[in-house]
Parts: sequence; structure tokens; C-alpha cells
Amino acid sequence: MAVGKEIRTKISSIKNTQKITRAMEMVAASKMRKTKDRMQATRPYAKKIGQIIKHLAHANPEYKHPFLVQRDVKRVGLIVISSDRGLCGGLNSNLFRKTLLQLMQWDKENIEVDVCTMGTKAVGFFSNLRKVNLTGQVCKLGDTPHLSDIVGIIKIMLDAYQKNKIDELYVVSNEFVNTMTQKPTVEKLLPILAGEIENGLSSGHWDYIYEPDAKEMLEHLLTRYIESIVYQGLVENNACEQAARMVAMKSASDNAGNLIKELQLIYNKARQAAITQEISEIVAGAAAV
Repeated sequence: MAVGKEIRTKISSIKNTQKITRAMEMVAASKMRKTKDRMQATRPYAKKIGQIIKHLAHANPEYKHPFLVQRDVKRVGLIVISSDRGLCGGLNSNLFRKTLLQLMQWDKENIEVDVCTMGTKAVGFFSNLRKVNLTGQVCKLGDTPHLSDIVGIIKIMLDAYQKNKIDELYVVSNEFVNTMTQKPTVEKLLPILAGEIENGLSSGHWDYIYEPDAKEMLEHLLTRYIESIVYQGLVENNACEQAARMVAMKSASDNAGNLIKELQLIYNKARQAAITQEISEIVAGAAAV
């Protein structure tokens, strides 16, 4: 029964694939818990330093840092954070689609773009785009990235901003909403402009007392702020990656199970048809005798 043998081979192949997807689902679930804990541990620091920077943006300091000054926008910098590996559903494709919409808007305004990428997928995607200038990249950061791994990429963009090579800086990453939902976001990093102050604080003219020097303090503080926001985006993207991979592998396992059931039904029908045909031939032979 050639047809039955072929179907059995397909069923066996799909079962082997299902074992792999189930194993990958369990691994992703385990890694997701760790990356989620790491993400939640970094959020309070990023939130608190963000509040301080908002205060500074409303202040009337003795020294005005270049990061706090708005310019005419002719060229922007973009830090794109993606995953190193695939098999995580539409996580990266949704992020790149969001990025492309932003690039199209800048193209209409005749604004040029410099891009620094984190993750192999982003490198592969932006290497094929002609209208962007890929100035830096870092890959294979792993599931436990350190700030020292991404300082070089951030410094490239900050130096470009201080030298007036770019006029604005953005970071694009995935925000972890919950296990089932990951939202691609585009966040503006520079320049830091006055916004609404949280916790009911007044937005009048006031300032901190700097010691030893306002210029030195602001230089270090604003740099740490940019680094913390980019690092927060990186750890959130890792949590999003594991959550998306877990969901994708569970969906693949379920689809494999449904396909196995359909093939088993087809195999049983083919086997029953073959048995019926053999019985009919035996009966016809006996009747002929």
C-alpha cells in the first residue's frame, strides 16, 4: 500500500517536528520568566531617572546642555533593537513595519537617517535599505545583555549629536505589554524637551544645586539617562522575544497536532479502502471457482 506508506512517513515527520516545537516552547517559557524578572527589575531605575530628567527639562540651569536644546531637523539618528534569532512570530516584522512607516514620513520631509542596530535581524533588514546610513551594529548579545555591550553603539549616536551630525535621536524597540501582546514603539531620546511633570510638581523656573559643576553633572546624568532608556528597551525586547517565541511554538505544536489527526484520518480511509478491495477480490475469486 504505497499511499499508506507515504502518509505514515508524513505523520512520523510531523510528530518529530512537533517534539521540537514543544521543546522550544518549554525553553522559551523558562527564559521568558527570567527575562521578564530582569525587565521588571530595571523599570524602577528607568522611571526614576526619567522623572529627574523631566525636572531638568523644566529647570532654568546655569548651564544649558546641548541635549536640552532643540534644533532644525535635517538628519536624525535611529537605534533599532531587534532579536538575534527568528521563530518568534511577527515580532521583528511588526517592528520593521513600524520603522518603515517612520522612515517614509522622514523621507517625505527630506530628512536623512543614520541607523545603529542591535540584533542580527535588524542588521539583515537595514543592510538592504538604500536610503539609510548604517553607522554601527552589535549582534549576539544573548539573553543576559550587559550595559557595557551596548555603550559603543550609544556613544556613536551621542557623539554624532554633539558634533551636529544628527539633530534628533530615536530608539525603536518592542514594549512588553503581556505574554500575548508586544507593541513596537518609537521613542524620542534627544533633544530632551520640557514635558508634563509627574506627581503634581510645578513646571515653573527652578533648578537643582549642582556640585561640583553643572556642566560635569549634566554631562554624566544625561548620558546615563540615554543609556538606561536604550538598555531598558533591550531587556524589554528580550522579554518580548521569548514571549512571542513561546506563543509561536505553542501555535506550531497545536497546528502539528491538527495536521496529524487529519493525516491519520486519511490513512485510515485509505487502509479501509485497500482492505475492502482485497476482500472484494477474494470473494470474486471464490465465486469464479
